[in-house]
Amino acid sequence: MLVDSHCHLDYPDFAEEGVAEIVGRARSAGVRQMLTICTQIANFDRIRAVADAFPYIHCTVGTHPHHAAEEAEVALTAADIVALAKLPKVAGLGETGLDYYYDHAPRDVQKRVFENHIAAGIETDLPLVIHTRDAEQDTIDILRGAGQGKSRGVMHCFSGTQWLAEQALDIGFYISFSGIITFKKSEDLREVVKRTPLDRILVETDSPYLAPVPNRGKRNEPAFVVHTARMVADLKGISYEDVVRHTGENFLRLFDRARVADN
Repeated sequence: MLVDSHCHLDYPDFAEEGVAEIVGRARSAGVRQMLTICTQIANFDRIRAVADAFPYIHCTVGTHPHHAAEEAEVALTAADIVALAKLPKVAGLGETGLDYYYDHAPRDVQKRVFENHIAAGIETDLPLVIHTRDAEQDTIDILRGAGQGKSRGVMHCFSGTQWLAEQALDIGFYISFSGIITFKKSEDLREVVKRTPLDRILVETDSPYLAPVPNRGKRNEPAFVVHTARMVADLKGISYEDVVRHTGENFLRLFDRARVADN
């Protein structure tokens, strides 16, 4: 079962064409499930509405580190996140984490919001969707500390070092690879793919961003996850069908609330 484990179907990039058209094209390409990701809890209603409209789409609830200092986000407590996480179609928390590349929010605020998500994840036993950029050590330290060995989740759109991958795997997290692995200058990242166990890999688009080759430069969409899956197959020296099967099983093992009767 091919799954786009991370997309943003509520974004305005899809508004003109319509989500139904985008989703239909993904299904025609063999994508059986999608997880649409929350970046601002203030916009959660529209994210949930997308998930509610399709039986094979689930969603997350969370605050991206870029938005961590916004008034509507910073005031939220772990208990607030837990309450929203109980709603139908919510399969995970995030995306959350740390971004020191852009520093759109003060780092102490990013850390506090991140820790709230970790606490909510422990209480609900829902997986975390982690965004980390130029913050590898702090991300792992917080996951090990605040996570108390109880957190589970995925490093989404992985573009970090081999060290980060190994640390994430050591604490039981999955690694999700995006279209970045198809880019010409991503040799180091392709090496990470080769060294990551197949039973810990997910694939994603992060659409509407980061369209893979051969669609690079275009608006990304869930149908394009097939190109990332094919690259994983090439790098692992296995069949595309094996990658589809394993990554689909991995997704349902991690996002166990996302199981549906008909994929």
